[in-house]
Amino acid sequence: MILHEFLSFEVLRLIWWLILGVLLIGFALTDGFDMGAAALLPFVAKTDTERRVVINTMGPVWEGNQVWFILGGGAIFAAFPPLYAISFSGFYLAMFVILSALIFRPVAFKFRSKREDPKWRSRWDNVLVFSGATPALLFGVAVGNVMLGVPFHLTPDLHAIYEGGAFGKLFGLLRPFAILCGVVSLAMLVMHGAGWLVLKTEGAIAARARLYGSRAALVVLAGYALAGIWLAVGIDSFAYVTPPAPDGPSNPLAWQVVHGGSWLAAYGERPWIVIAPLLGFIGTAMAWRALRSGGELSPLGWSKLGIFGMISSVGLTIFPFLLPSNTHPDSSLSVWTATSSHQTLFVMLVATAIFLPMIMAYTAWVYKVLWGKVTEDQVTDPDSHSY
Repeated sequence: MILHEFLSFEVLRLIWWLILGVLLIGFALTDGFDMGAAALLPFVAKTDTERRVVINTMGPVWEGNQVWFILGGGAIFAAFPPLYAISFSGFYLAMFVILSALIFRPVAFKFRSKREDPKWRSRWDNVLVFSGATPALLFGVAVGNVMLGVPFHLTPDLHAIYEGGAFGKLFGLLRPFAILCGVVSLAMLVMHGAGWLVLKTEGAIAARARLYGSRAALVVLAGYALAGIWLAVGIDSFAYVTPPAPDGPSNPLAWQVVHGGSWLAAYGERPWIVIAPLLGFIGTAMAWRALRSGGELSPLGWSKLGIFGMISSVGLTIFPFLLPSNTHPDSSLSVWTATSSHQTLFVMLVATAIFLPMIMAYTAWVYKVLWGKVTEDQVTDPDSHSY
């Protein structure tokens, strides 16, 4: 009870905003290299045995990595219900495509090697490429749309209405800035996947991964810089006329929001957040250098730092907003206006404090057990249990 009283509504809201960020970054750092490696499959693996090597670097870990995605969705559902309702409704078709890709991935893992037919295996390889590249692209497109604002509004009784229309829920998301964010996201995870393959493979596969990963890193650096310039000169931000009460009711309509100005004004108000984009640039540049210079563990480590910085920069730049509305700015959702109750956030925090460390410890143990390279001899051994 003392802890409950000490953790005010404002503090709990901030904690859950941070936890959501940790979960989404955790998903990008773990399942991100799976998606990147899958997208690289036809480029780094030229023979059937080489493709099996690449697939077996992902096969034992993808299920555990995807837990972070499930946890992130659960956190949005329980801690930020309006955000869950509006985003999953407005991005419904895009989410359906992403989930289809994620569902087909394990099917491809299981069925690819069931037949010796090259055409059969090639089709499943294409499915794996789709399952890696499509989510990586569309997650970035979604981030771009968040920064642009989404067409929805809330009725006086807080009923959410998305104004994009059926096809607008997919094709309406493909705005130029959002597409740029999607390209940066795809290149970022390709770079990350290349770092993973450098760590887990050897010979020709690792050499090709270095080549394509270093190229992807250059695309990330150029695209991320271009996105920053675009934000500065071509995209209006959102701001409260008067700051909402951090411990006030979860009612977005109680506060007036204006659409105008620059998102980069946040760096004048909170200069310390510049560390996030700096980490994004530094991590990506060092990942490029490590891929070119022959490092084995360092490319993956530096790419993790770059991904951490770039994703963090988005959250810190738009804070406290979670999902702005570009048609009815007063309906915009923020950390202060779109959370569950004080009691709900507290109970969830207690459960998270118990189970999240267990998940992280188990994940670390799995990676320790599976440490080492996947070789052609291992996957061709008839007594092995490889894909």
